Amino acid sequence: MTSNFFVFTGGPGSGKTSLLHALADKGFSTAPEAGRAIIQTQQAIGGEALPWGNRQLFAELMLSWDIRSHESAAGMNRPVLFDRGVPDTIGYLELCGLQVPRHMWEAAELYRYNRQVFVLPPWPEIYVRDEERKQSPVEAERTFAAVTAVYRRLGYTLAEVPRCDIVERARLVADRIAQAPELDAIQSGLRAAQP
Repeated sequence: MTSNFFVFTGGPGSGKTSLLHALADKGFSTAPEAGRAIIQTQQAIGGEALPWGNRQLFAELMLSWDIRSHESAAGMNRPVLFDRGVPDTIGYLELCGLQVPRHMWEAAELYRYNRQVFVLPPWPEIYVRDEERKQSPVEAERTFAAVTAVYRRLGYTLAEVPRCDIVERARLVADRIAQAPELDAIQSGLRAAQP
């Protein structure tokens, strides 16, 4: 397990990316979400690896992205915050009713994160659809349930991030990361990440 790797997950439109931007402004290292970047690239090139196209191929690209993000952060001695992680791809396939290939479960066991995973619950008041986010609020809630169930099955502890203004959310998460018991060996890196 990589104790300084913290995953942020939940349904779409729950404020994950905004929260990670706020934490990046505080000096934390972050890794962007695979799904949105893949959708943008596939649309630009006319590709079929899209959640409304070839879902299995979309999942494989997400898995590759998340593994690359994990490996790119290897060796960092400070907290790294991930906008979703490898288990999210499994949750996505289960949500779609598609077979989860064995190699994805193997990847989820090999590429581990801190046992505390930050989950952002559905927040209908801030939910907005756009060119990459086409799910309904009901689908967003189903996504939340699917991905959090996978993290639980993989032995992670879920820490729900409360719905509040972005400054308070960032402060609460930064405090929670600072109190993570596994961080004793990297406290100097954590102090360097905060203003």
